[in-house]
Amino acid sequence: MKQLSKETVNWLDVGVEEAGQRIDNYLIRWLKGVPTSHVYRILRSGEVRVNKGRIGPAYRVQGGDRVRVPPIRLAQKPSSNSPKFGVRVQFDILYEDAALLVINKPSGLAVHGGSGISLGAIEQLRTARPDAKFLELVHRLDRDTSGVLMFAKKRSALVALHEQLREGHVQKIYLALVRGHWRDAKRVVKVPLQKHLLANGERRVSVNDEGQAAHTIFRLRESWPRAEPPFSLLEAELKTGRTHQIRVHLAHLEFPIAGDDKYGDFELNKTLKKQMLRRMFLHAFRTRVSHPETGEVLQFEAQLPDELQKFLDYLKQHHAQTV
Repeated sequence: MKQLSKETVNWLDVGVEEAGQRIDNYLIRWLKGVPTSHVYRILRSGEVRVNKGRIGPAYRVQGGDRVRVPPIRLAQKPSSNSPKFGVRVQFDILYEDAALLVINKPSGLAVHGGSGISLGAIEQLRTARPDAKFLELVHRLDRDTSGVLMFAKKRSALVALHEQLREGHVQKIYLALVRGHWRDAKRVVKVPLQKHLLANGERRVSVNDEGQAAHTIFRLRESWPRAEPPFSLLEAELKTGRTHQIRVHLAHLEFPIAGDDKYGDFELNKTLKKQMLRRMFLHAFRTRVSHPETGEVLQFEAQLPDELQKFLDYLKQHHAQTV
């Protein structure tokens, strides 16, 4: 990816693999370090032109488009010690080819930058791969959830994978450790969920009959009924992909996820931190999908991170378990 001039007008030629992106997203990728608000300002002012004509932020670029970008003087980048800059991550790559990239995302890393976060997973990958013409998130994971995360390296692959997600053809299995003695080998949960904002602006989700349909299948892996409190390790299969779906469904059933700081048992979480569990025990363990170009069925697995496996080992060593 070439460097843009800070002193003169720049001209960008849109490649075939970049086609279909909104012009605002296309510019944000090129103008690394420029505040998003400034990108929208130059769009509104008409300083950005496509094929010599004015366009709005909803315009989708096409292969062969010629984009005019005005000179933009970048603000000095914050140092790598700044808490807003984010920590650079060496990603554990589970799979990669010309169309698809799959990583094992660590807990604590947002999938994209936002309020107070300069570099999420997608920004870090784009920075590490400056020559990549196209790299987009296929789906999302909560910041505190680890595990399988997919990226498309072609626009056509992104469209095909999104279609599979909409049609329910992608199998996504999570592992969750919950407080309580779960007795059912399998439980199907269909409870509608609704998003809302708290007074401080934080996003929350709650069970509400007016909300969107949400469907999760839970299966019991192991349980420790004699622990105090008892714990159970569950597989959670997402049939829909609502925000915080697994977390809210389990909290609604009164089996909160260990370490969940939004919907969990807050007093228990304090105790767990003293017992080596300092994060939410929710991990995207397995994803099965058809390759967007060949149709071959692929399965990706991300093993439990050490901090989660160590807590399971602790339970096994100190408490009798059942299947």
